[in-house]
Amino acid sequence: MHIIGWIVSGLIIGAIARLLMPGKQQMGILMTIVLGIVGALVGGGISYMIWGDPGEPFSAHAWPGYLLSLLGAILVLWGVGYSGRKRLG
Repeated sequence: MHIIGWIVSGLIIGAIARLLMPGKQQMGILMTIVLGIVGALVGGGISYMIWGDPGEPFSAHAWPGYLLSLLGAILVLWGVGYSGRKRLG
């Protein structure tokens, strides 16, 4: 069940990050899932370093981790887009 949860969470976080990021991203659903999972790892790691273990996923202390997961996904998306432009241009 944990793997399915990572896939669904990755899809949701990746899709929201793609909606918030200006411009067109050339990636399919699989890469959107990977983007969300990597973003969650980046943002969740930052959240853990700042606030420690949030406890239960739906507790009052878990929301910073979700927000930083989204921010992490946006940063990863920006980094991928920036590196692609540098190679092409």
